Order: sequence, then C-alpha cells, then structure tokens
Amino acid sequence: MNKVSVVIPCRNEEKYISGCLDSFVKSIFPKEDLEILIVDGKSDDNTINIVNEYSKRYPLIRLITNNLQITPVALNLGIQNANNDYILIASAHSEFPRDYLSVLMYQIEKLGADGVGGRLNTDVKNKTKKTQSIIKVLSNKFGVGNSMFRIGAKKPILVDTVPFGLYKKEIFYEVGFYREDLIRNHDIEWSKRLLAAGEKIFLIPEASCTYFARETYKELAKNNFKNGFWNILTVYITNKASSLSLRHFIPLAFILSVILPALLSFIYLPFIAFGIISVLSYLILVLIISIKLNDKTTGIYYLVKAFITLHLSYGLGSLAGLFRIDKLFILKNE
Repeated sequence: MNKVSVVIPCRNEEKYISGCLDSFVKSIFPKEDLEILIVDGKSDDNTINIVNEYSKRYPLIRLITNNLQITPVALNLGIQNANNDYILIASAHSEFPRDYLSVLMYQIEKLGADGVGGRLNTDVKNKTKKTQSIIKVLSNKFGVGNSMFRIGAKKPILVDTVPFGLYKKEIFYEVGFYREDLIRNHDIEWSKRLLAAGEKIFLIPEASCTYFARETYKELAKNNFKNGFWNILTVYITNKASSLSLRHFIPLAFILSVILPALLSFIYLPFIAFGIISVLSYLILVLIISIKLNDKTTGIYYLVKAFITLHLSYGLGSLAGLFRIDKLFILKNE
C-alpha cells in the first residue's frame, strides 16, 4: 500500500490537538504506512506537552518547530520533512473519520487524480444556541458562498480546491510549494496553480471531515477580517485576480455599495438613497434566510448577528487590504 505523511500546522491548539491526533492514531489506515508531522509555531500553551505525550505512545508522530510561526512555512516544512509519497494536509482544528485516509487513497488511485478531498462539516465543541447558529451560517451558501466542499456532491467531481486534501508528494516539486509571502489564501493560490498546470483535484462524496469553528462573534469577526484582508493582498502579491474566486469579493462589494453612496451624498444628497436601499435589502434578506434556517437548536437573533458579523468583518478586512496596497507598492519598488 502507498504510504501517507499527514502534515498538521498548529500553534496554541491545546483545546483541539488531542481530538485531531486521535483521529489518525485510531484510523483504519495501516500504522506502518503512516506518519504524522506536527509543525508547531512555538506554542506557549500546553500544545507541545500534549504532542510530546502522544509521540511517546505513538512513534509515528513527529514534532517539528516552525520558528517563523507562519502557516505556509509550516506546511512547506512538513512536506519537505515527509518520508512518504503522499501528503495529507490537515488542521489541528479538525477531526477525521477512521476511514478518511483509506477512502481518499482508494479514490486518488482509482481516478488517477493528483489531489482528492472530502466534504467539510462545520461543528463546535460547546453547543449552545449561539454557537449552533454560527455553525449554520458557516454552512450556508449565503454565509460562505458556493464552496462545493461545504455543499458536497453525489459523485466525484472536479473542483478548484478541497480542504485537507490528499496529494501526491511529487506534485509539490513540480508546481512549487506554498507561497510563504501569503499568510492567508496560500492553499487557494496553490490549488489554482495546480489546476493551471493541468492537474486535477476531485471532491469525493464518501469522505468528510469535521472542522471546529470559532465559538464567539469576536473570534468569528477576527478570523474573517483577516481572511478578507488577505484576499486583496493575495491578488496584489500574485498579480493575478484568478488567484481567488468571485465569491471572495462579494462582501467588499456590499461594503462599497454603502460607503460610496454615503461619500457621494456630500456632493449630491440623493446618492444616500442607494446606500440605504443596499443596507435595507441586505437586512431583509438576512432576516428571511435566518427565519428559514431557525430551529429549536438556534435563534433568529443569533443567526442574524452571525450573518452580519461574518459579512461585515470580511468586507471591512478587504477594505483595509485596499489601503494596505499602497504601502506594499512602495516596499515592492524600493
């Protein structure tokens, strides 16, 4: 059987790392064909102690230090230190079914693919009406767009990216490693580069994994502000709008549909009506979707707040990225 190296970048993941590691040590995939590389960004919580305890019990687990504390650097370190011919990119925030690796390995060989991955299920450790409302928003098309890996498929289909995918190690040496100047979106940019080289990525319906989301609005806003911020920077750094997809820029378009009419109203007051219409239309749509999604596990208030937090933080992050471009331009041309 082909052997797999699981690469897990992490930093300060004491709440989640045990569940992630248990996923793989309890996997039905043969342990003699598996290694797990934890690439830690100098955690200052109990993460390293937990990993060390696991490595004592399971020699297939190795700890690698990522001194730069940057995710794409961690991924590249893991790939370069991997001993096996296949690489699974994982996350410390995730847990995987016992057959996850076996299903993906079977499908990558059957399909002759260069990369395969499964559907992503969003969950939380602590279930309340608030946290389960956040889950629903992060699993809804209006919340996160038309990502196929969140929606799923009835048969293997070609996609532009997958979360926590299995890849042939040789692919990284052919198309290049993750760009280390992209703090975020390095995975999307790499997938686009892979497709541009004529390679194929498949979403596999039989495989799925669980990602544990942020459980507070503050954490949700902070994470998505950074995502939005790096969307703009990714396009600038790569000089390619195709590095991302259209769905990544919709929150920015909404923010601009409010801000621009407000600014133009100083010249001609009726312009403000366009901003008001945009806000009211958005709020009505959010309320309608929240009512449809609501059940006994959630609350309309929590759903509405989660949608607004997600979209505003993402859009404002993208707007902040626009203002950062001028500084990057100066640095780039010094």
